[in-house]
Amino acid sequence: MQLDPALNTLPAKVKSIHLMGICGTGVGALAGMLQAQGFTVTGSDQQVYPPMSDFLASLGIEVKSGYHPGNLSHRPDLVIVGNVITRANPEAVALAELRIPYLSMPQALGQFFLTGKTALVVCGTHGKTTTSSLLATLLHYLNADPGFMIGGLVQEFGRNFRIGQGPYFVVEGDEYDTAFFDKGPKFLHYQPQIAIITSIEFDHADIYADLEAVKTSFRKLVAILPPSGCLIANLDDPVVAEISREANCPVLGYGEGQDLAWTLTDLDIQPDGTSFTARHHGAIFGQFKTRMPGRHNAMNCLSVIAVLERIGFSAAEIAKHLPRFPGVRRRQEIRGEVRGITVIDDFAHHPTAVRETMAALRAAYAGRRLLAVFEPRTNSSRRRVFQDDYVRVFDQADEILIKEPAPIAALAEEMRFSARQLIQDLQNRGCRASYFSDTDSIITSLAQTAKSGDVIAIMSNGGFDNIHSRLLQALAHTS
Repeated sequence: MQLDPALNTLPAKVKSIHLMGICGTGVGALAGMLQAQGFTVTGSDQQVYPPMSDFLASLGIEVKSGYHPGNLSHRPDLVIVGNVITRANPEAVALAELRIPYLSMPQALGQFFLTGKTALVVCGTHGKTTTSSLLATLLHYLNADPGFMIGGLVQEFGRNFRIGQGPYFVVEGDEYDTAFFDKGPKFLHYQPQIAIITSIEFDHADIYADLEAVKTSFRKLVAILPPSGCLIANLDDPVVAEISREANCPVLGYGEGQDLAWTLTDLDIQPDGTSFTARHHGAIFGQFKTRMPGRHNAMNCLSVIAVLERIGFSAAEIAKHLPRFPGVRRRQEIRGEVRGITVIDDFAHHPTAVRETMAALRAAYAGRRLLAVFEPRTNSSRRRVFQDDYVRVFDQADEILIKEPAPIAALAEEMRFSARQLIQDLQNRGCRASYFSDTDSIITSLAQTAKSGDVIAIMSNGGFDNIHSRLLQALAHTS
């Protein structure tokens, strides 16, 4: 049975709301926001486990383990469908049969929390979580009382969402699809007034056929920006520059190139952070420092500076608070240091993100041995689509350790990423690279070979079998 498109709407009266896929980062955050607004909230998920299960339990939100038609027997006024839910999901089938109104998570965020706000939407293949977290945190420091929903934990708040009473709402604008009944990108539902586009590259190979398909989604984003709005665009990226030309609103370009509205100069990367000069239409706007290392993080900061200046904040105000930003969990996060060995956790998985992370850490830890540990885990990284690209992104590392990922069973062998092939190709380029079939063997190897002064950068978009804590323990017990 198919969902009736006429029921894809917000009812006039809503008291009870059920969220399917409630343990997802975005859906779980939305559940907390809706409960804080006074709605009676329930939810269901296939995998109910910490930390999201603990978070929802602390709010008193009832969560059903597993998807069953009976989870809708109380007939909520509205059902919010997470994008983990398929058309054949038994609750989705029951939803259609019961003819209950429904929304996707992005639709619900837009209709419940963005209407009447100035939505500041951060988009792009890379840097969304860091940039949106920085923007939301600085608005908080500047007493603007922002709301936000972001894909990662914002350290200043200890969570990834906030309702806020001020005029601004910051959203991480994901280009991933919305729901099984809406294959358009999530960011089209976020009513952007000001949008940042950090970069546009091919990614999400499970839903996008090629770069042209990705560009089509970003064209739709640019098309919905109102003439009174503004696009903050990284014009060093040629694809962003191409798409930005289609905007019907002012475009403020930023980057290191010439003749941009915002230009990054005097970049200096140190272990304790990065300093730079921001120039506005050629004139010095201000000198800035961030705790986050790397050129890419300075660029993220520059885009946020452009937004804050646009909405009325001064260089002095921004410069005062920028160094306070503590960073984002899992973005070049130092997890610990044992015997002079520093262990860093990073979310990098796309080839460009891996390359930028390696460059940032090399600059920040000049003179120290840099060991790169990589787990290909995303749908894209476990496909052959980036096989050759990964060969050229680890050049700043002194040693490279690659774990064989779990295969995508539905893919033919010739379409899958091969860690063994990558190691062979890296070795052919003169790199010191090693293959590992499991996490235990990586920990054993590093515990035996790492020495004081080493920096171990662990890159994965998942938990990587808790490798960070386990490695620190192993290093502590190795003499």
